[in-house]
Amino acid sequence: MTYRKILFKVLLVAFLFCPAALAIAQHESGEEEKFNPGTFILDHIGDAYEWHILTWNGHHVSIPLPVILYSKQSGFHVFMSSSFHHGSHEGFSIAADGVHKGKIVEQTTDERPLLDLSITKNVLAILVSMAIILWVFLSVAKAYKSRSNLPPKGLQSWVEPVILFVRDDIARPSIGHKYKRFMPYLLTLFFFILVNNLMGLIPFFPFGANVTGNIAITLVLALFTFFITLFSTNKNYWMHIVNAPGVPWWLKSPILPLMPFIELTGVITKPFVLMIRLFANITAGHIIVMGFFSLIFIFGEMNVALGFGASVISVLFTVFMFFLELLVAFIQAYVFTLLSALYFGMAVEEPH
Repeated sequence: MTYRKILFKVLLVAFLFCPAALAIAQHESGEEEKFNPGTFILDHIGDAYEWHILTWNGHHVSIPLPVILYSKQSGFHVFMSSSFHHGSHEGFSIAADGVHKGKIVEQTTDERPLLDLSITKNVLAILVSMAIILWVFLSVAKAYKSRSNLPPKGLQSWVEPVILFVRDDIARPSIGHKYKRFMPYLLTLFFFILVNNLMGLIPFFPFGANVTGNIAITLVLALFTFFITLFSTNKNYWMHIVNAPGVPWWLKSPILPLMPFIELTGVITKPFVLMIRLFANITAGHIIVMGFFSLIFIFGEMNVALGFGASVISVLFTVFMFFLELLVAFIQAYVFTLLSALYFGMAVEEPH
C-alpha cells in the first residue's frame, strides 16, 4: 500500500505541474515561443559543455563545466563554459550551425581546436559512474575481508548474485575453462554499462546524461572487446577463418577466397554490431520518453486544457516506459557482455 501511495503522489505532482510547464518557454515580450520537439529531444540526448538543469521564464539554469583546449596558434586554454554565455571567449566560441554545430571552434579559422579535453556532460557522468562503481566494489571487498566465511550482508547481498551471474551464466558457458583471465574485463564492462544505463533514467543532476546512448562511448567499448579478442586469438581461430571446415574447397581456394573474405569481414563487423546495438537501444528509449513529454507542449500550444489532458496520458506512458527502460538497462548490459564473452570464447577455442 505504501508504494501505491508514493506512486500516486508522484503522478499527482506531475499532473499539477504540467500546465505550469506550458508557460515556461516565452519571449521577454510575452509572445509565446513555438515549441520545437526535434531540438528539445536532440538537446536531451546530445552532449554539452554545461549541464542544463531547467529553463524558467526564458532564462537557462545550468551548471558550468571546465573547458580545456589546445590550439596550435595560442596554446592551452582553461576556463569555465559559463564564459560562453556572452558570446566568444579567448578566441573560441560554440558553433551555432554547420558541421561543427554545438562544438567549440576557433574563431580565427572556424575550425575545431587541435585538442579538446573539456569535461563535458557525458564525461562528468562517466566520472560519477566510475566513482559509484569504485565505491561499491571497494566497500564489498572490505566487507569480505572483515566478514570472512560469513553469509553476504547489505551491499554484498546485492552485488554477489550479479557477479556469480556474470561468471556462471556468461563467462563459463561462453569461454570455457579459460574464463578467469577475462572475468575482470567482463565484470567491469557489465557494471559500467548497467550503472550508466540506470543513471540515465534518473532525471536530475548528476544523473540523466545519455552516456551509453552516445556512439563515441559505445565505439570505445566495442574497440576494447575487439582488441582483447584480437590479442587473445590462437592458431585454431585463424585456421577457421582461412580454412573453414565443412566448406567446399573452391570457396576457400586462392583463386576464389570467398569464405576467408566473409570470415574476415565478420571479424570487423562484430564490434560494429556491438557499438550500434547498445547505442540504438538506449537512444531509442530516451527519444520515446522525450517524445511523450513533447506531446504535452505540442497540445498545450493549441489549448492549455488540451495540454493538461495530454499530460495525463503522456505521464502514464512515460511511467510505463520508465519501467520498460529499467528492464532494457539490464538486458543491454547482459547482451553486450554476453557477445563479448562469445567472441573471447571463439578466440581461445581449442581444436577438437
